[in-house]
Amino acid sequence: MDRAATTASQSASASSPFATLDRVAPYILSILRIIAGLLFLEHGLSKFFGFPGPFPMPVPPFSLLWFAGLIEIVGGILLTLGLLSRLAALVMSGEMAIGYFMFHAPGGFYPILNHGEAAVLYCFVFLYFVFAGGGPLSLDALVWKRS
Repeated sequence: MDRAATTASQSASASSPFATLDRVAPYILSILRIIAGLLFLEHGLSKFFGFPGPFPMPVPPFSLLWFAGLIEIVGGILLTLGLLSRLAALVMSGEMAIGYFMFHAPGGFYPILNHGEAAVLYCFVFLYFVFAGGGPLSLDALVWKRS
């Protein structure tokens, strides 16, 4: 009886108008991970190397901004490659939460007014990756392949 219910459920979902979207969803997750990783990497490269644009102020070695840049470079690379995605995303989500509450929230309650909307968005996108993983197009999927 369970087999019949499962088969009926599978054929109903296969004929669903969203079946194609369901099939490609894991790959879209991987694309989101790659784009978010590359965008986050830019922040670290800006702090350390002035690329693609210089950071507005000097970043003293071993300062809070220096460590933020280090997390952004290492985490951005790991997330882009999909290697240790969940761990990297956890650290990066934490960085964004700390950054928001230390630097943006004192400027007002609303993220649009305190210029913290990107920090909030990054925080929750990275938190999603902690639970969702890196997707099928990741080194994690290749290395930790389930049998």
